Amino acid sequence: MAVKIRLQRHGSKKRPFYRLVAADSRSPRDGRYLEIIGTYNPTTEPASVKIDSEKAQKWLNEGAKPTDTVKNLFTKAGIKSSKENK
Repeated sequence: MAVKIRLQRHGSKKRPFYRLVAADSRSPRDGRYLEIIGTYNPTTEPASVKIDSEKAQKWLNEGAKPTDTVKNLFTKAGIKSSKENK
């Protein structure tokens, strides 16, 4: 099973709110997930990002691939993948 760390959209129309989740790559964007890693709210000024770094590091060490947007959020939060740590 290929695991991705990606954004799951919530919120109403024109007011997005996202959860960072670890999910099977075959599941739909807002479908089943394995674990919630954090939240991202782009509507606040500045955008609020809350990430559980322990959960994120656990999934990265297990081989989960973050999407490009999640990778940018991780670098802003100071979380590095296991490949970057070596």
